[in-house]
Amino acid sequence: MNSKFEKRLSELSKLKGYQKPQKVSDAIKLDSNENFAIKKEFQAELIREAQKRCDVRQYPLGDVENLISELAKYLKVPANMIGVGNGSDQILDLMLVNLCSKKTKILTSDPTFGFFEERCKLYSIPTIKIPFSEKMKLNIDDFIKKSSSADMIYLDSPNNPTGFQFTRSELKKLIKSFKGPIIIDEAYVEFADSSVVSLVKQFDNLIVVRTLSKAFGLAGLRLGYFAASKKIVDVFTKIIQYPYPLNTLAIQCGILALEKSNKITTIFSLIKNERKKIIQNLRKTGAFDVFDSNANFVLFDARGADRRVYNALIEQGISIRKLGKLGIHKGCLRVTIGTSEMNSKFLLAIRDLLE
Repeated sequence: MNSKFEKRLSELSKLKGYQKPQKVSDAIKLDSNENFAIKKEFQAELIREAQKRCDVRQYPLGDVENLISELAKYLKVPANMIGVGNGSDQILDLMLVNLCSKKTKILTSDPTFGFFEERCKLYSIPTIKIPFSEKMKLNIDDFIKKSSSADMIYLDSPNNPTGFQFTRSELKKLIKSFKGPIIIDEAYVEFADSSVVSLVKQFDNLIVVRTLSKAFGLAGLRLGYFAASKKIVDVFTKIIQYPYPLNTLAIQCGILALEKSNKITTIFSLIKNERKKIIQNLRKTGAFDVFDSNANFVLFDARGADRRVYNALIEQGISIRKLGKLGIHKGCLRVTIGTSEMNSKFLLAIRDLLE
């Protein structure tokens, strides 16, 4: 190998990369924000129906357009303002590598979505970070003030891993004040109270990225999408994106899920109620700092006992996400909101641990 190639490999090897959760066999999986409240049987039926609709020997000509048509109905946004990708991760990645450079300064929060942060490091894109407060809150005015130093803004709202979400009016204020592109990542928005997706019809610098992974329980099929101005979507779809960004079966599953969305949206309120229960019960223990959430997970600080709590839960067959230091909080853990039964087992295990 030549020296330039070896040097680049060496540089890349020093990066951490996005850290996926540790796989724990035979454990209740509450570590990846997946939606287990949607029954496996429902998804299995989706796949069976999707198989009848497609022939995987063929390229999916026209199928993406059909999926976009269903997304347009779901979002109430024109179809020519919607693009798709192999998970929202791929959409973000392609936008970074094609629309940014080493001179592009991106304003974001600290913490923010880990994949986005690591991708910026990979492409040597500088970031300006505004830290969360002690109570895991952000002030929109801080972003408006700092935006004059930035070329792009990225905010995941609701934020991962904190669950914090700006109000629609706050985000609109930021969008109006900023002239550059602003990406709002709404991966968890169905579990929140508001969305800014309709604002893409008003602001041509706004890009709203979303996914069918969380709310629709299709994480394994990698179905991401975004809404933006027709100009942005045209360039992304015709030039930047792959010719066939989604596989045939995933496309048909996505279409079917959106057609049956009335059967899925009822689960959102169930998750919100379960989230409230977990927050209240964790706070009652007095052992943790528990943060408000507008996503399908709850972040809490175990006050230095995070390893002990994490390991004790593993011993009881429950896997949550160990995050460690976030801002001034040194022992953060994140638990996904699962089914009522899964959540009850988690809370029982916490109670047993603290007795």
